[in-house]
Amino acid sequence: MSEFRKTWPGNLYFVTLTVAGWVDVFTRDIYKDIIVENLQYCQNNEGLEIYAYVIMTNHLHLVARRDHEKTLTEMLGRFKSFSSKQILKQIADNPQESRKEWLLYLFEYFAKSSKQYSDHHFWQYTNAPLELFTPEVIMQKIDYTHYNPVRARIVTTPESYFYSSACPDSPLITLRI
Repeated sequence: MSEFRKTWPGNLYFVTLTVAGWVDVFTRDIYKDIIVENLQYCQNNEGLEIYAYVIMTNHLHLVARRDHEKTLTEMLGRFKSFSSKQILKQIADNPQESRKEWLLYLFEYFAKSSKQYSDHHFWQYTNAPLELFTPEVIMQKIDYTHYNPVRARIVTTPESYFYSSACPDSPLITLRI
């Protein structure tokens, strides 16, 4: 593994998980809820500590660390594998998903470009972890994360976006720096 993609136990990182092809899957709450459930599992069972997050239409940002002997990269790999299977199954089984054939076709297409994937390729390979060292950089990344839906013109204030740690009613518990 490249040194660029490595993380170290206990260190704080800004990571971005992106859907292959930047496909807008998370326009439906049912798919965002799968992400939330999987992140909650990682918080409760894998030592994941989330300080900020946002789930956008085709990616999510986390300011997080793993206070565990194993690395954040290792855990995120398993998170991506498990969540992609759940989301793809939900897409395939959802009779109300008007984009079903199109979405499954795209994820099959992306899988063909890599020997690593068999039938479908949901997440892009890299998480681009950026280690956060100083309080200023940490706050800059938290603000960047929280203002993502504002910049995308989904909401007018960060607190109004439900799938973000900026929202008081957010479905995920986050820690304070």
